Amino acid sequence: MPFVARTFEGLPHEGDWIALREFVPAAHAVVTLRDSDRPVRICSLLPGAGAGLVREDGEILVGLQVQHNYGDISRDIAHVIELALDAEPGRPIAMTDPGVGPRLQDLLAPDTSFDVTVEDSFFYWIDTDDTSDVSEPDTWETGADPAILSALEAANQNIAPTTKLDNAESAYVTQMGDRTYLRWILPHDESAVLTALARLHVAGADAIGDQTKLIGMFRAHGLLVPVWELLDVKAAAVDELMPDFSARLDEALADDSDLTAEIRSARQGLSTRQLTIR
Repeated sequence: MPFVARTFEGLPHEGDWIALREFVPAAHAVVTLRDSDRPVRICSLLPGAGAGLVREDGEILVGLQVQHNYGDISRDIAHVIELALDAEPGRPIAMTDPGVGPRLQDLLAPDTSFDVTVEDSFFYWIDTDDTSDVSEPDTWETGADPAILSALEAANQNIAPTTKLDNAESAYVTQMGDRTYLRWILPHDESAVLTALARLHVAGADAIGDQTKLIGMFRAHGLLVPVWELLDVKAAAVDELMPDFSARLDEALADDSDLTAEIRSARQGLSTRQLTIR
């Protein structure tokens, strides 16, 4: 299987797939399959960074933050779904070499949604009845795997609080220790985004608000992800400013005027601070 740089291209909310794969701790979204009515829930992380599991009710859970990569992550995930469709309920999915075969873009229904729910814990791992309070361990079903419960408790202690913004696609604010960052996966061509951000930087307009600072960016799965540090400002306040900044960014993206020496220098500076994640 050849390496595919932009593995989630063509899927709904491509940036959200990348966010759940790379840095959102606890989140999930339901997708529908083209040729099956089995429910499939795509999760940022499963116990033990597992590839997937099948719940007793038949729901398939698929993990994005895993330890394997066979070259095309879309094919990897599609293979997990294929294995899960034939697996017994209540069983984890043991990942095998996927070989060449259908990708997510082939398995998912053309009209599938990908509406992300961000959680403040990993309690969504637990299969509970509709009346139980999953935030209370005493309400978990007695058959819950003790290993999963132990992994859940350990994971919850290290979770980084994360908020998905409403006013910008695939933008997430995460608190890491005493610092808070906004990471925004942009769907545009990488080179165009880099140039647009350089134009905004020279114009003194690359901050989303007075209390934010563009500190760098990384490349993930073929898209550019700028990172801002939030300085004593809440996610909700930044969210209100996103439409105005998005308009400035769109204007910069549409600007095809020649680059000045100052813009070229700013672009080079931003480029040298990139980190590539595959």
